[in-house]
Amino acid sequence: MEVRSKRGALIRLTEERWNHIIDEHGELAELRAEVLSTVSDPEKILAGNMGELLALRTFEPGKWLVVVYREVEEDGFVITAFLTRRFRSLDRRTQLWP
Repeated sequence: MEVRSKRGALIRLTEERWNHIIDEHGELAELRAEVLSTVSDPEKILAGNMGELLALRTFEPGKWLVVVYREVEEDGFVITAFLTRRFRSLDRRTQLWP
């Protein structure tokens, strides 16, 4: 499956990556569409430590869906995704969007 990022890159979510995500974070098993829409329509985009991007969306009050992905020119891919309540640690990162 693919979506466009805010920068216009085509971001892929491969079966291999999806299986990795749900193996590590089983609570996301029914949330594939939400993972993809977080990349295409995030509330925030933060800088990662090694060139990756973190797309964030509120999942429920006090809980965020975080999708980590990488863009390479006009292409890209999802690395992982997870839910977190630890927004304070995310808030220390550089906000790239909006």
